[in-house]
Amino acid sequence: MSSPNDPKNAGPAPDSEEAALLDFVRSAFTLVRAGDAGKLREMLDAGLPVGVRNERGDSLLMLASYYGHVEATRLMLERGADPEQPNDAGQTPLAGAAFKGHETIATVLLDAGADVDGAGPDGRTPLMFAAMFDKLELMELLIQRGANVKARDADKRTALDYARSSGAGRAIARLDPPRP
Repeated sequence: MSSPNDPKNAGPAPDSEEAALLDFVRSAFTLVRAGDAGKLREMLDAGLPVGVRNERGDSLLMLASYYGHVEATRLMLERGADPEQPNDAGQTPLAGAAFKGHETIATVLLDAGADVDGAGPDGRTPLMFAAMFDKLELMELLIQRGANVKARDADKRTALDYARSSGAGRAIARLDPPRP
């Protein structure tokens, strides 16, 4: 009996054209993680689809946003990337930017039409991520752009609840100021 890991059970090997295409796409994900907007532009010009996604459903825009690469984020948006395209976990580029605290990226995404309260299947909004990690400047941006501070996730938790659970003092003070 053969093992599931036996190369004979792996299906047909990709031909050289398919292998070259896979290498081309993989290199795009390496470039976007590094923020190399110039080489990404060349790849897009050569036919790389702007909406290509990796095995976790992350788009080039998602990774550019998550890693804080402003020029790569702008390039993807200029080329038609969807600022609302979630990955397989339901996270949007704005949620990724909020998670990492990238205020400039969040501004670029919001200017491109990202939903300020866009939530994944768990109901967590970008404001909840920003509050959890005490990213006050990003919280202010989201609130200024209309984020619902009273929004609740699937577990009925608010941004304030996330701030409290992680001891995010500045976020707590902003979301629950002392009353006179």
